[in-house]
Amino acid sequence: MDSKLKKELQAKCLDVKRDVISIIYTAGSGHPGGSLSAVEILTVLYFQEMKIRTEEPAWPDRDKFILSKGHAAPLVYAILAERGFFPKTELATFNAPGTNLQKHLDMHLVPGVELSTGSLGQGLSAGIGMALAARLDKRDSHVYVLVGDGELQEGQIWEAAMSAAQFKVDNLIVFLDKNNCQVDGFTRDICNIDPVDEKWQSFGWHVQTIDGHDLSQIEDAIVKAKSVPGKPHIIIANTIKGKGISYMENKPEWHARAFTEEEYKQAMEELYQQERALQK
Repeated sequence: MDSKLKKELQAKCLDVKRDVISIIYTAGSGHPGGSLSAVEILTVLYFQEMKIRTEEPAWPDRDKFILSKGHAAPLVYAILAERGFFPKTELATFNAPGTNLQKHLDMHLVPGVELSTGSLGQGLSAGIGMALAARLDKRDSHVYVLVGDGELQEGQIWEAAMSAAQFKVDNLIVFLDKNNCQVDGFTRDICNIDPVDEKWQSFGWHVQTIDGHDLSQIEDAIVKAKSVPGKPHIIIANTIKGKGISYMENKPEWHARAFTEEEYKQAMEELYQQERALQK
């Protein structure tokens, strides 16, 4: 990734993070920690890698993204608004009565959303089906799925993993947002998923491990995945819960909670400081 593009995407990440924090602060509820941990992944996907048309969300040859860890809906709403699928002014309606932007994604209400998610463990199965359908239709498209590390404690994930390897679904690229936290604490203390790379390899997947906040590593991993035929792909992204906000980072309690006014102001100031540093 050249330096100019990287700087543009870094700036976009800061815009998205501001949107996420504002969405949750205005609504008085939401899931900030796991939204912020995956900002860089979705920014690379939506602003660099995915074939999509904002003016034609149902374009048959599009790439598709599924948020299997559905509680991170504020991140997807922020990304879709920044990408132009709907006006940014609509973000202020998150979780309000009658809104299209519900606490979990609704594919029937929001353009650009491919699957209604919220019940953990189900997104990967649907993603496999979409990838198989694209292959049957002879479409040159990919399906991307974002799963959480706590979500890997769901049995359906591993049933899906077996089937994807069985059917050699190589147009499927899964990102694991490995921020090591879930709603009840640290993942290792709830039900340890490690060594997670060896588990996916044993299930027949092509596995890569990256820094999930490094834009270049994210892009390179996608390119490499597309070059390996005959296997489904998982990119294990080591991330930090609440990335970018000092008092939130690596804190399980920020899985689901709103901001006080003071916390909101501090978070926004920290992001503006990061923006000023990026502009130097």
